[in-house]
Amino acid sequence: MKSDVIIIGAGAAGLMCGIEAGKRGRAVVILDHASKIGQKILVSGGGRCNFTNLNIQAENYLSANPHFCKSALARFTPQDFISLVKKHRISFHEKDDGQMFCNGSSRQIVDMLIDECNSAGVEMRLNCKIQDITKKKRFIVKTNSGMIESESLVVATGGLSYPNLGATNFGHRIASQFGLRVIPPRPALVPLTFSRGDSEKFAELSGISLKASVNCRGHEFRGEMLFTHRGLSGPAILQASSYWENGEKIIINLLPGIDAHSIFLSNRQSRVEMKNLLSRYLPRRFAHIWCEFYFSSRPLCQYNEKDLLTTSRLIHGWSIKPAGTEGYRTAEVTAGGVDTNELSSKTMEAKKVTGLYFIGEVIDVTGHLGGYNLHWAWASGWIAGQYA
Repeated sequence: MKSDVIIIGAGAAGLMCGIEAGKRGRAVVILDHASKIGQKILVSGGGRCNFTNLNIQAENYLSANPHFCKSALARFTPQDFISLVKKHRISFHEKDDGQMFCNGSSRQIVDMLIDECNSAGVEMRLNCKIQDITKKKRFIVKTNSGMIESESLVVATGGLSYPNLGATNFGHRIASQFGLRVIPPRPALVPLTFSRGDSEKFAELSGISLKASVNCRGHEFRGEMLFTHRGLSGPAILQASSYWENGEKIIINLLPGIDAHSIFLSNRQSRVEMKNLLSRYLPRRFAHIWCEFYFSSRPLCQYNEKDLLTTSRLIHGWSIKPAGTEGYRTAEVTAGGVDTNELSSKTMEAKKVTGLYFIGEVIDVTGHLGGYNLHWAWASGWIAGQYA
């Protein structure tokens, strides 16, 4: 069989690319080893699909080359995707900080993309195992359902997160096969795990959450922080985890926007115990256990000025050294991937290999939590679809 474009991966980026290439009159076939289309889309946003964010900008993305994503983000905006959602009469709403969600389910977004693919004449082959990829003048892809030739090959295989949905490093292997550099992948937007000592200290806190500000390597994120039976999770921790490297500490401000020292001074003459005072601002069980391990809780009137200053600094700068992360099993996305220096930011085409494109999570572009990663998939897929 001959085609103009083969796209490997029926996820967000691959579907968007297929739609755009098909609109140009290109004969497009999308291949996926899974039995369902858009599996990561279906689980995104707790099943309601956080499909974009109104505040998209390059600063919301991590990459060895922070400028690479700018062209795609400028050319395919949140409003462009929202227009597509409106065209299909899918109701949606804005949540915190510009996050856009379906009122219904993520299935609506997948069905929308399938409808668009059908309208553009895109062929889809599921349960398709790729056995070999070669290139002479054209790409030749050998699969369990036969051989396919094409002028262009688009790799939209995603990263290593969600291994239970069949995620693999296949896209990275294709890049390496064609001589492209791959920045070592790692789990991102992932819960952090405690060291053995901290795990013993905070075992009783599993399930407790509080609002905190988490700083990692100068990047600060404010939001919910959740204690788990293994460590820390919640949006603020997940955001910081993308920047965390093994052996580093994270700094947690337990009372962001509140001056703990001023609170202590205003209660200086009180006989209220420190742990009970902190319980007015923090979950009671957390305040009591935290005080137990970091200083002796006693009535405020028994603290001297130095004690109060030291305690307030600890509250605003609690240092934790995670043992690691929970890994790809619970990671939202994969950091690292195909080096952006190997690709054209204008077209997503490999500089060394004519007709070879990489899009979405397989590239070394990783978004913050809140619709940024799906938008990168739409934008990079849309870009490649104009050229593949």
